[in-house]
Amino acid sequence: MSVRLIVRTFSELCITAGALIILFVVYVLFWTGVKAAGATEGQIDDLQKQWAQEAVAVPAPAPSASASPKPPAPKAPAARALRDGKPFAMLYIPRFGKSWERPVLENTEVKTLQKGLGHYRGTAGPGETGNFAVAGHRRTYGDPFKDFPKLRPGDAVLVTDGTTWFTYRIDKKPYRTVPSDVGVIDPVPRKSGFDGPGRYLTLTTCEPEWGSSHRLIAWAHLDATQPVTAGRPAAFHS
Repeated sequence: MSVRLIVRTFSELCITAGALIILFVVYVLFWTGVKAAGATEGQIDDLQKQWAQEAVAVPAPAPSASASPKPPAPKAPAARALRDGKPFAMLYIPRFGKSWERPVLENTEVKTLQKGLGHYRGTAGPGETGNFAVAGHRRTYGDPFKDFPKLRPGDAVLVTDGTTWFTYRIDKKPYRTVPSDVGVIDPVPRKSGFDGPGRYLTLTTCEPEWGSSHRLIAWAHLDATQPVTAGRPAAFHS
């Protein structure tokens, strides 16, 4: 084989390899984002339809026959059964932008995190005593937690389950750890600084930005609640 043929073959292989690399980068940076945007919107639509149906299914109380001017106190809504891979809440972080919103789905499996944020099985639900723990991609599939390092103490994280708004407040700057450090999602998360049972939120994502050798953790405590009928919490604007 002549030297010229060897050089030409090698050049063609380099061009092919380069084209494949470019296609892969386009897939990672662009196409996974397109897929995630469509999937996320679909999950939000499903969730809003579910909440609308539940609101219709709960009839208004019938007028009381008594002359009592005070209506009966409303009962707390029954906890919903969480369905694997299905959305059950919406989460908002104003620090990430006014339009930033993501659905929270049950479990943290790969397919689930391609549609939104994932709730760690076995951890508390929104507003419950314990640790409501949620995971999200740092990069790819919509880059939900791209700006995770920007979180600061006092930042609001707002969650709604369709009936109640839960306002959590970040307690400290993100903490860096390894994937095996599962104590970060304990009911009283280790190294969080919390010294006893409470109503906590844990957010987790990958670190570094384009890798997964470590994790970034943000801890928050429940600061306030209000019914959705009262409108959006003031924390959206703080």
